[in-house]
Amino acid sequence: MTQPSKKRNAEERRDQILTLLTESTSPITGSDLAEKMGVTRQVIVGDISLLKAKNEPIVATSQGYLYMTDTKRSPAYKQKVAVKHTPGQTEVELNTIVDFGVSVEDVVVEHPVYGDLTASLMISNRRDVKKFIEKVQATNASFLLELTDGIHTHTLSADSETALQEAVDALEKEGLMYHA
Repeated sequence: MTQPSKKRNAEERRDQILTLLTESTSPITGSDLAEKMGVTRQVIVGDISLLKAKNEPIVATSQGYLYMTDTKRSPAYKQKVAVKHTPGQTEVELNTIVDFGVSVEDVVVEHPVYGDLTASLMISNRRDVKKFIEKVQATNASFLLELTDGIHTHTLSADSETALQEAVDALEKEGLMYHA
C-alpha cells in the first residue's frame, strides 16, 4: 500500500484551511488551525503564505486569520484618520471608535527606511479591543505608534457616514486627532 505524498498531504491541509477560513465569520488563530490540522503554528504560517501567493484574500489580524469575502470587505463608508497618542491611550482610542459602530481596519505608520508599514487590525467592538490589548501585553509587543512618536493613521469603516463622523468628533474631543 502506497502512502500519499507529502506534497499531496500539504495541498489537502491547505484546502482544509481554506474551507475553515471561508466558512468562518470570525478570525481563526494560527494556533487553532495548527491544532485542528495536527501541525505546528509555523507550518500554518507557511501554508497561509502559500495561499496568499495564490491570491487568496486572507488577512492576518491581531485576532487571527480572516478570509475577506466581498461582504466582509465592503462596508458602505470608509475614512482615513490621522491620530497621535501615547501607547497608554490606545485602548481609549480604539474604544472611542468602536463605540459608534465603526470598525478599525488597520494601522499605518511611516517608517524612515521602509516607508508605510501597515498592520491589519479588523477591530469592531470592545471585545476585540480587549483581546488586542491583552495580546500586546501578553507578548510584550510594541505598538507601531512607538516608531513615530505616536503619529499614525487608521482606516475606519462603518455602515453610515454619520457613525464615521461621530467617531471622528469623539476622537477630536478626546484630544487624539493629529493636527500638524
